[in-house]
Amino acid sequence: MPELVVIAEQLVAAVPGGAGRYTRELLAALAATAPDGWEVTAAISRTGDPDRAAVDGVGAPKVLPLPRKALITAWEHGLPLWPGGDSVHAMTPLAPPRKRGRGLVVTVHDTVPWTHPETLTPRGVAWHRRAIGRATRDADTIVVPTEAVAADLANRTSVRAAVQVVGEGVSPALLAEPEPDHARIVAATLPPRFLLIIGTLEPRKGHEHLIEALARPEAPAIPLVIVGEPGWGDVDPLRLAERCGLPAERVRVLRQVGDAELAVLLRLATALVAPSLAEGFGLPLIEAMAVGTPVVHSDVPALVEVAGTAGLAVRRADPRALARALRLVVDDPDQRAKLAEAGPRRAEHFSWDRAARDVWRAHLGRT
Repeated sequence: MPELVVIAEQLVAAVPGGAGRYTRELLAALAATAPDGWEVTAAISRTGDPDRAAVDGVGAPKVLPLPRKALITAWEHGLPLWPGGDSVHAMTPLAPPRKRGRGLVVTVHDTVPWTHPETLTPRGVAWHRRAIGRATRDADTIVVPTEAVAADLANRTSVRAAVQVVGEGVSPALLAEPEPDHARIVAATLPPRFLLIIGTLEPRKGHEHLIEALARPEAPAIPLVIVGEPGWGDVDPLRLAERCGLPAERVRVLRQVGDAELAVLLRLATALVAPSLAEGFGLPLIEAMAVGTPVVHSDVPALVEVAGTAGLAVRRADPRALARALRLVVDDPDQRAKLAEAGPRRAEHFSWDRAARDVWRAHLGRT
């Protein structure tokens, strides 16, 4: 039986982040859409907890013989530690060297190591540039989430692999209507109206500019709910609020938020804000649109591409412009209604099922 092995190391990372959600959702969709006779298996390093890599429809993950750091070093230096299978899909640039007669497809989420290196650690910049460069030379296909990433990647590296744009989707768990009793419990802990931002607490997500915007006199005086785990860069929303003069009671940080709670938060939010300095896709944006929540986002090319005309775009790193846009959405019911109506129509263009079928075509064309 032919086998597709998916490198699911991001699922066991300290902070899985958006790439972790991508890995989990696409892996489940690949298993659900597998062609007749194909088996889908996940693989992780010896460091990872296999329970954290468990995905519906996919068997227990293979545990590779090396811990994470040693695996990264081995693959970077070309050691032939093939994880098995007739074809391998690396959900991030952490990918094995190519093996003759086997397929290799690698997802590259963004070009941030080149466009915004200041938003990553120096070590992260160096590793990602090397890993992405190797993938573009060695893989059969590079999967990217937007045309914006595809165009910029072509300018940054000598791409020999085929490049395929494959969008992302919305988790069925978020599309399903929340259980009423649970929704009431979550709602009771939240203010009547609030702005929502979702993403790892790290510099490129734009928390600093959003909090500065909310401290301006032009901004609406409603609370901000932040969903995200701490990343690198020591981004502390409460400290940022104090520095900007935004009252601490206007900012709430939620961690370890599961899909059931997130589904409620998305539906109750007055608007989702995506003020990122750089993105490859912007998954929270399309998740909010799918449930009819208005979206205000920065003018990062990938976000503009994904949102189309269904979101309100604002110049990035411009707190004054962001404050005015938020005031418009919060105070103008017609504007909110327009965005709430346009969002679900736009979100219909994206699904994990469609993404998985596109990825299968990349593998089947080269195995």
